[in-house]
Amino acid sequence: MITIQLKPKKEESLQRFHPWVFSGAIQRIEGTLKEGDLVKVVDSNRNFLAIGHYQIGSIAVRVVSFEKSEIDDNFWNKKIQNAYAMRQSLGLVAPNQNNTYRLIHGEGDSLPGLIVDVYDDTAVMQAHSIGMHEIRETLAKAIVANVPEVKNVFYKSETTLPFKADITPEDGYLIGQETADLTAIENGLQFHVDWLRGQKTGFFVDQRENRSLLERYSSGKSVLNVFCYTGGFSVYALRGGAKLVHSVDSSAKAIDLTDKNFEISFPNDPRHKSFAEDAFKYLNNLHTLEQKYDLIILDPPAFAKHREALRNALKGYKRLNAKAFEQIKPGGILFTFSCSQVVTKEQFRLAVFSAAAESKRNVRILHQLSQPADHPINIYHPEGEYLKGLVLWVE
Repeated sequence: MITIQLKPKKEESLQRFHPWVFSGAIQRIEGTLKEGDLVKVVDSNRNFLAIGHYQIGSIAVRVVSFEKSEIDDNFWNKKIQNAYAMRQSLGLVAPNQNNTYRLIHGEGDSLPGLIVDVYDDTAVMQAHSIGMHEIRETLAKAIVANVPEVKNVFYKSETTLPFKADITPEDGYLIGQETADLTAIENGLQFHVDWLRGQKTGFFVDQRENRSLLERYSSGKSVLNVFCYTGGFSVYALRGGAKLVHSVDSSAKAIDLTDKNFEISFPNDPRHKSFAEDAFKYLNNLHTLEQKYDLIILDPPAFAKHREALRNALKGYKRLNAKAFEQIKPGGILFTFSCSQVVTKEQFRLAVFSAAAESKRNVRILHQLSQPADHPINIYHPEGEYLKGLVLWVE
């Protein structure tokens, strides 16, 4: 195993168990490395610090162990076992009520660069590092060996691996075969999941608990779900007794998925309508339609995927929320989210505050939301807290 030696005083973050080594902290690499190799990291006095996957870029090493471990099949099996045991103890593995959950959440499960979502008998795996890509077959076998309900493993990493890497990843089944038209169950509701053509792994598992909260507030309300994607919030709102639900997304494919999900649980229900339209355009047109809503959900895709886009992202969140404050009825409730990892809770809250102040309406925070327990945040890696949400009462 090649050794990477750090510059003096650059070991402090690893001593605090932060799982990343940045390229600027490296003093020397003792040998010839290729991306994805396992490396041993030592301090300037050659004391052992960690073992991790090497990758070209700002984050040079992603740590998989802070101990002098043998990184073999048993090591990866134990990681999967620990992750699955936690989901079991949380009551998330309940096939009749909930067969959809996140099994592996990167740094939160001490497997940086790896995401795995389970849909019934299929696990969908995404690699975000070359190291995890290189051992995808080993990981797939470990998942099937240690998660009893999983029979198939689909690999979906064509769009998540570094584009400069000298690899040609292909999406496809590592184990098993395609399941015919899979329907996932979440809190007793059924959803069509398309991991072959859909975003992420096919469904946004991270909003499960927030969707349940929305259901509690939906009775008798007119609901607008902006950036609806597969219509998760919309379906929950209708089950919660909403008098009407409008789902909006700029993607016609997303609207088609939303309509399919309503046909599963609420076929031909006249309370729901979907619109393939730009979110800002739809919100602007509400002035002419004289339509206002009791409850609005804003769950946009990440406005900033890197720090250079942060300023424009914050402007985007302010503008979007300002439109919602304009269009929500007095006594309305706004669910607003950011999934941009580089946007902090404080920055997002300030953007929403600025939008509220601009609207000159009295706004109160009812809930501050985050990601669910199957998307755990490593206490030593605060960057893992990517999902931020506020539930607001608007007078």
